[in-house]
Amino acid sequence: MAKSPKEFNQTVLESMLKGKTLIVYWYLLQQPSRSVGVREVQRALNLSSPSIAVHHLEKLEELGLVKKRPTGEYVLEEEVKIGILRFFTRMGRFMVPRYLFYSVLFTTMLTTYTTLCILGHVGPNFYAIMFGLIAALAFWIETIRVWRAKPI
Repeated sequence: MAKSPKEFNQTVLESMLKGKTLIVYWYLLQQPSRSVGVREVQRALNLSSPSIAVHHLEKLEELGLVKKRPTGEYVLEEEVKIGILRFFTRMGRFMVPRYLFYSVLFTTMLTTYTTLCILGHVGPNFYAIMFGLIAALAFWIETIRVWRAKPI
């Protein structure tokens, strides 16, 4: 019987959810409402054999993160936020860095402020522009850094 992820402490769960197992879990996170077969996982992740896919899917099942259906397909059971996964959020079937929202927010605010100043024939405040530029740049750098660290 598979344990619930809540029964594992954070350290144990994080130590078991790494490498190829994390990559398989990431793939399943992108398929939240449908079940996937062993061959599909093997082909999608370019694994050398179906037995490797089965091994990692069974490991995820032991952790209580996926459930095996009677048809032999696997479906995502629970989403955990550990390791690099803490920095991502789901938008539909896409996993995006959380910093993306802040990046877009500060970029939009800076663009709107600058546009309104130009249209209103008012000189923009130097400090407001610098704050907006620094904040937007910092969040875009973090967004890109986290995006590059994603499992696949």
